Amino acid sequence: MRRQSAFTLVELLVVIAIISVLVSVLLPAVQAAREAARKSQCQNNLKQLGIALHNYHGVHSSLPTGCIEWRGGNAPSTHRQFAWSALLLPFLEQQNLQLQIDFRLPFDDPVNAAAAAQRIPVYECPTAQERPTIRGKTDYGGLFGETLVDRRQDDGIFLYDQRIRFASISDGLSNTLAVSEDIGGPDNEWINGRNVFVQSGGINDPHAWIGDNEIRSKHSGGAMLLFADSHVHLLSEQTSPLVLGALITRAGGEVSWSNTN
Repeated sequence: MRRQSAFTLVELLVVIAIISVLVSVLLPAVQAAREAARKSQCQNNLKQLGIALHNYHGVHSSLPTGCIEWRGGNAPSTHRQFAWSALLLPFLEQQNLQLQIDFRLPFDDPVNAAAAAQRIPVYECPTAQERPTIRGKTDYGGLFGETLVDRRQDDGIFLYDQRIRFASISDGLSNTLAVSEDIGGPDNEWINGRNVFVQSGGINDPHAWIGDNEIRSKHSGGAMLLFADSHVHLLSEQTSPLVLGALITRAGGEVSWSNTN
């Protein structure tokens, strides 16, 4: 009679051990490859925003207002508070969605609820975690200004009820930041005019107040940022706050980005 061959217990344990080693070796490589793809998609998202901003400027001779009718201070709730990212929709192939929004009413009026709930892939970084939202989220915020170089806050590009022209960015489009990753902040809705912020700390600063919007990213080592000339750069967490502040100001007269990179 023939004896049927089979794995012994020792052989089985050896095979399992080999498989475990291979998995432990390959898994980080697979995860790294996936993150590289997500990082590339995030960069492409911001690049599309940059192109859309230039097209907007070409049509309107200015960049979109950071926020229309800000509700700060004692402003009434009837202020519309629409974000620059809502005004940019036609230049992101979202004309139909923009037509669903009644810009004569506030962004959070019930009439605008269905449109505001729509998710727009170009506004979402694939590395960011999923979280429940009432309205469509965005992982990118417009830079209102900074408090790293001086105490003036409105020295960025996206301001309240004010439109900035390229000609007003005297520091140069390639030296001035426009949009950054802003993951995990409290005001991350593409339709909501609170989607602009003042940078007060470094990139991914662990000491920055979580209740405030700041430049934050889930990419290791830094965050993706869009410059006004539409180029995108992963800026390191080690970037000096003074350099970061200088890059945010539109007319600060600081040393150029090319000399700090």
